Amino acid sequence: MSQLPPWLQAQLQQLLQQRGHALLLAGPAGLGQYPLALALARAWLCEQPGPEGACGTCSACHAVDVRTHPDLCVLMPETLALELGWPLDEKTQDKIDKKEIKPSRFIRVEAARQAVAFGQFTRSRGATKVVLVYPAERLNVESANTLLKTLEEPAGALRFVLATEAAHALLPTIRSRCQTHAMAWPGEAEAQRWLQEAAAAAGGRAAAPADLEAWWHAAGGRPDEALEFARLGLTAGLWAQLPQALARGDFQHVAEWPVPRLMDVLQKLCHDLMVRAAGGVPRFFAAAHLPPAPGMAALARWHRELQAAARTMEHPFNAGLQLEAWAQRTRQALALH
Repeated sequence: MSQLPPWLQAQLQQLLQQRGHALLLAGPAGLGQYPLALALARAWLCEQPGPEGACGTCSACHAVDVRTHPDLCVLMPETLALELGWPLDEKTQDKIDKKEIKPSRFIRVEAARQAVAFGQFTRSRGATKVVLVYPAERLNVESANTLLKTLEEPAGALRFVLATEAAHALLPTIRSRCQTHAMAWPGEAEAQRWLQEAAAAAGGRAAAPADLEAWWHAAGGRPDEALEFARLGLTAGLWAQLPQALARGDFQHVAEWPVPRLMDVLQKLCHDLMVRAAGGVPRFFAAAHLPPAPGMAALARWHRELQAAARTMEHPFNAGLQLEAWAQRTRQALALH
């Protein structure tokens, strides 16, 4: 398992001192909720934990790393579980393999029931059992209600760690049963040092300072997201040219980017144009790089359209046609009349 960034390591050590049975890690996307939640679970299950977390060498740590620890139940949408390498139960996996069902983007009530049953079993090897829920906002009302009783009165030495990027979307009854930890934002200097090292490890060479700044601003100060931009090959020059190019409907430089990332960039462009129109300082792009824009009413309409489109990200649309439609609509939305 890779080492945590220093700001997450500091939070891990702080959280390991708490005695509550249910922790909720809450904050905006890109602050490391999932790796911190997994590090917590790993430390709780470790055979020789220290003040800094799991030892990393015992059989329990190895079992967590290879996704086979019998006292760890990971509750997440099937789409994400498949992406991150967590095994699904045999029945669900069989149905997906036979195309009887599609992997769900939400946490099914059946999975929540299995987590409740898991909590009632005797521990297999250590002193505790752990249920990790991520992203917790993907619990629908039925699956969330299924967990409530166990979350409030866990059987034996059962601990929960829930991680979310949208705490407001959780049922109040879920939030009230947890100790909430607000994810800390890293300092810029600390995070950029980490980003430089992580990008060099991924790409084999040190990043130019200007590119490092571009990744940081493109991500709005979120380290995980900044690393994604680094892996996409974003340069400072491209980030500077992008607002004007997108306004012209020219998407050629980002045509190979994942659709959700492209939508993210369009939303950031819209955000900065609205901020500038309101007299504020843009967050993601330099003000000098932004195109002229229509009035606030037109930007507000485009903002609503982008929000609606973002809700359909996981539908199996043709990527090329989707890109063409977005390019045309961006050009129309930012046309001056």
